[in-house]
Amino acid sequence: MEDKLDDIINGLHQKSKTKQAIYRNTKETFNRMKEISQELVAELTERITRLDGDVLIEYKNVGEHEFQVKFSGDLLVFVMHSNIITFPDDYEIMRSNYVEEDFRRRFFGHIMAYNFMADTIKYNRLDDPGYLVGRMLINIDKHFCIEGVRQLDLPKEKILNMEENRISDKALRTIVESAMIAAVNNDLMGQDVSDIERTTLKQKLENSQLTKPRKLGFQISHELTH
Repeated sequence: MEDKLDDIINGLHQKSKTKQAIYRNTKETFNRMKEISQELVAELTERITRLDGDVLIEYKNVGEHEFQVKFSGDLLVFVMHSNIITFPDDYEIMRSNYVEEDFRRRFFGHIMAYNFMADTIKYNRLDDPGYLVGRMLINIDKHFCIEGVRQLDLPKEKILNMEENRISDKALRTIVESAMIAAVNNDLMGQDVSDIERTTLKQKLENSQLTKPRKLGFQISHELTH
């Protein structure tokens, strides 16, 4: 009985230690991503002001686990999840030799980027959808991979290879830039006229707009290989 208790204690200790280390790695990465995003916004603002003073690009720190980048009619929301996750054995990333070599590599911190219409936040339109641009998975070795939309302008043969992909300022900047490009290219689509031919007073009072144009959304790639 004591041996089994020792096994339980050792297992819990190892998992807890692993998850705490991954959380620290993820938090460090997220904080650096915040700084890089602020630098990128400053650079873009300086360059675009020369061309068009009406185009605004803004960075907003929402809290410990969220920041936003607003540009034109788009809003990118970056969220760090506080929990450490894993995946089923048949999930693509779990089948790599790199993960199988060390049980600690089966756990990941994760940062998500969502694309909203800027007016969704401005007018507090609670029913408007946001679309996942991509998810960054971070492991105990400070390696990462990107899952998400195929529209991300990233070198997939490298970005999706967690074994070789170490977190760096260059990689984080590329990720933020690519998310912005994907958001800019995610067009706003109007509704079919038959969907808006009638409305109610309640709808008029509850919505700042009677029509609800929506983003096209993204084509999600669920596997790491293409």
